[in-house]
Amino acid sequence: MSQEPSKGLSKNVVAMGLTSLFTDISSEMIYPLLPLFLTSVIGAGATALGVIEGIAEATASLLKSVSGYISDKIKKRKPLVIIGYGISALAKPAIGFSSQWIHVLFARFTDRIGKGIRTSPRDALIADSSSPEDRGKSFGFHRAMDTLGAVIGPLVAYLLLSAFSRSWDTATSLRTIFFLSLIPGIIAILILIFTVREVQKDSAEEGSISLSLSIKGLSKNFKILLLIIFIFSMGNSSDTFLILRSTNIGFDPAKIPLLYMVFNIIYAALSTPLGALSDRIGRVKTIMIGFFSYSMVYLGFAILKPSGVHYLWLLFGLYGVYYALTEGVLRAFVADLSKKETRGFAFGVYHMIVGLCLFPASFIAGLLWDKVSPSAPFILGSITSITSFIFFAIFFGGGYEKENPIRK
Repeated sequence: MSQEPSKGLSKNVVAMGLTSLFTDISSEMIYPLLPLFLTSVIGAGATALGVIEGIAEATASLLKSVSGYISDKIKKRKPLVIIGYGISALAKPAIGFSSQWIHVLFARFTDRIGKGIRTSPRDALIADSSSPEDRGKSFGFHRAMDTLGAVIGPLVAYLLLSAFSRSWDTATSLRTIFFLSLIPGIIAILILIFTVREVQKDSAEEGSISLSLSIKGLSKNFKILLLIIFIFSMGNSSDTFLILRSTNIGFDPAKIPLLYMVFNIIYAALSTPLGALSDRIGRVKTIMIGFFSYSMVYLGFAILKPSGVHYLWLLFGLYGVYYALTEGVLRAFVADLSKKETRGFAFGVYHMIVGLCLFPASFIAGLLWDKVSPSAPFILGSITSITSFIFFAIFFGGGYEKENPIRK
């Protein structure tokens, strides 16, 4: 049985949104507790945490282009999506069996393999399951569900840890929470298996294009988008620096989770309506507003003084607006610029560029923080984002979307 793209949110899009919701609940039950588990239970340090996260994220980034290409080649998305989510669902609770940091590395590595396998085929399936006029809304809904999981997961972990700590030691409490994360992971897999359907390919499209692991076959406009994303991403360091900067100017560390929760709530609440906005006014305008918002937020972090520490609530809120304006909309734009036959690979290349830039961007930000000033990383981020804004205006402004119809 196949599911054709339909107006509004299709059953596939809703089902994949719920899959991401429960998967992120599972993930976020674990990851906020990993530093505590590594230091207090296993006895590892910050270096081990850095090695684990660096290897894990690099693995996911490299696999995304390959899995997207495979989904184009076999003309099926769902099997790879199921495999990816299944691997992650089993790998995360396996952290609870760890007695050395190398065991945690293996579990995180396996989890990220799952993410690398599923991400590009999933995004391609969302695009295939949406009408061109509603792609922004569809991707916005998916990001909203994913982010809602990022709000619920830490809250569940906090409540469980508070309850368990009354009768168990820290190690037993943490391991039990890791094991319990399997429950939402399994729910996500069941939703995916029983409610998501492959999208029928038009017979005229079969075999209409030669597939290869090369960007030569992708459109010129898509390559321009990749260049702009590369420039932007080199100034888009880890969000950890936002938290570090907040404490640097005197924000109460105990309230940091609340500050980050404000960001996630606004991001989740606005993703669907702002995604739908891009369907009406165009992706280009929406993304440009997002890049400009990012530039202003990072400039705010650069110039903020201890006397204005209360403005951090506003900055984190605006940061959530930036995410809602760009995360889902950029994915919809990738779909707009790619043919259905190569859409999986296009998403893979896009995600790979974003993922691989995170390490050098964060490394450069760390050097600027240590060698220049805590404001310097944010000035760089503000500059790269406004540069991306200008390039978007040059290459995609001036009626581009009217002259270039959205691809089906």
